[in-house]
Amino acid sequence: MLRVFFAALAALILATPATADRIKDLGGFQGIRSNQLTGYGVVVGLPGTGDDNLDYTVQSLKAVASRFGLQLPPNANPGMKNAAVVMITAELPPFAKPGQRLDITVASMGKAKSLRGGSLILTPLLGADGQIYAMAQGNLAVGGLGAEGADGSKIVVNVPSTGRIPEGATVERAVATGFDTAPTLTFNLARADFTTAQNVAGAINQKLGLGVAEAIDAVSIAVRAPTGADRRATLMSMIENLDVVSAEPPAKVIVNARTGTVVINSAVRVGPAAVTHGKLTVRIDENQRISQPAPFSQGQTALERKSNVAIDEEKKPMFLLAPGPRLADVVKAVNAIGASPADLVAILEALKEAGALKAELIVL
Repeated sequence: MLRVFFAALAALILATPATADRIKDLGGFQGIRSNQLTGYGVVVGLPGTGDDNLDYTVQSLKAVASRFGLQLPPNANPGMKNAAVVMITAELPPFAKPGQRLDITVASMGKAKSLRGGSLILTPLLGADGQIYAMAQGNLAVGGLGAEGADGSKIVVNVPSTGRIPEGATVERAVATGFDTAPTLTFNLARADFTTAQNVAGAINQKLGLGVAEAIDAVSIAVRAPTGADRRATLMSMIENLDVVSAEPPAKVIVNARTGTVVINSAVRVGPAAVTHGKLTVRIDENQRISQPAPFSQGQTALERKSNVAIDEEKKPMFLLAPGPRLADVVKAVNAIGASPADLVAILEALKEAGALKAELIVL
């Protein structure tokens, strides 16, 4: 199976020519991004699966009651089995306007066993600047399930202490992106690469004229743009749909030590090296035999142990890597000795230590 996988991978990479990508698939314009929102609230209406008299749950319920002019006695300690304190998280997309709806995730902070059947009380959602950008409220949809018996036995399916409320928040404030007032537009690549940055700037200049775009560094490309939101939106739409050839990525070998997955990109090269990989197996078999003395003798019955030790060394031929082989040559050489994923990792590590592997070896 491993041999077939590597052969197919090499064929796919070698057979695929360099293709152009849309600029919008390589990154995004600066300032046009989503923002994270968080809130602290109370879920009520739980069927006895709440926090059960936690101090901060009582304080939260008193705070909620005070919004409506209800003052609970200072020493009041109401039962909290039907309520739970929760954290609410949401993502505010760029250009979201007041009145639009957001999906929210609600997660228990205390000892609540399940949020199934609960309702979130009106809660403000704050941004990193401490300002309120949305208000959340609604009935939770919980995919988890939990049940507990009187003897302490219980069963839990998925995670019942987390739920979602589709369109459970309403945007109250928009986030200014500044794309229509900034002196220039800045396009940021998702992956830093000087060659790709130059290619993006060249594609924009070829379409809009020389001097319109220039690569500031390996990530950012500055674009001179006219004033006005409408004209800039038109320009940005045109730029996003331009085709550009991305640079070949750096040579990397990715190894997932937990799953045994090994991925080698097409830029990997190896220097001249001779490689051999063998497998030594030591097998010990323990046998027991009862020794019975002859009749009417003075001997005693005894247990006799017999051990058989065998060593099996699998012979693997040494193969030679010529200078500058590509991925296909590496795959053929590894397939020739029938290496498993663990063996392949050992070979790659040895090549890296020997200075023959011209790639970055990353172990996850």
